[in-house]
Amino acid sequence: MERPPVTRQLAGTRVMAILRSADASGLPAVARAIADGGVTCLEVTLTSFGALDALAHIRDDLGAAVAVGAGTVRTAGQTRDALAAGAEFLVSPVVDADLIRRAATSGIPCYPGAWTPTEVAAAWQAGAAAVKLFPACTGGPAHLRQLRAPLPEIPLVAVGGVDIAQARDYIDAGACAVGIGSPLLRGAERDPSVTALEALTERARTVLEAVGTLAAAEEVGR
Repeated sequence: MERPPVTRQLAGTRVMAILRSADASGLPAVARAIADGGVTCLEVTLTSFGALDALAHIRDDLGAAVAVGAGTVRTAGQTRDALAAGAEFLVSPVVDADLIRRAATSGIPCYPGAWTPTEVAAAWQAGAAAVKLFPACTGGPAHLRQLRAPLPEIPLVAVGGVDIAQARDYIDAGACAVGIGSPLLRGAERDPSVTALEALTERARTVLEAVGTLAAAEEVGR
């Protein structure tokens, strides 16, 4: 079984925006504002009511330049439904070898959540495109750096409690990318006013600048 590569949008910008809300109806507007700021890898979490409809809407609206995936995927049924909705990658909070293999068989990268060396290695062995270090904030950049030492070939995406100010610290510790949710959205998913969305676009640019990929994102957007 061939391991699917990390989506080019995540590899290029090194940022995954995590879109989560009690009601996903406001997420398409949020997604466009984030993409306008240059962050083009978007995770729509399945814990959001109406997530799959929002995912499909975002894909249709933003097109091929933006990669849209499903997050908090835990079951075979969720995997099937996410792929049917057009998810281009899957993110899970756990290491489930069957889920990872199912995604890989479909040619879709999977980023399973792991925290210990054993979990990280198991996720990679199962065919993960990269492993989500989750929750990253529990051990911080130091924990990620320690994991990278014996497992340098496994790309790690820092997710969980990562804020914009810390993003560069995780990259410097060896993360291939970071995933940022509420510190990026700051309530815009609940009240997507023009002012809130404009501020969100600026925050997206700020996080790209922090990780050093703003210029590359702007070049792609031209």
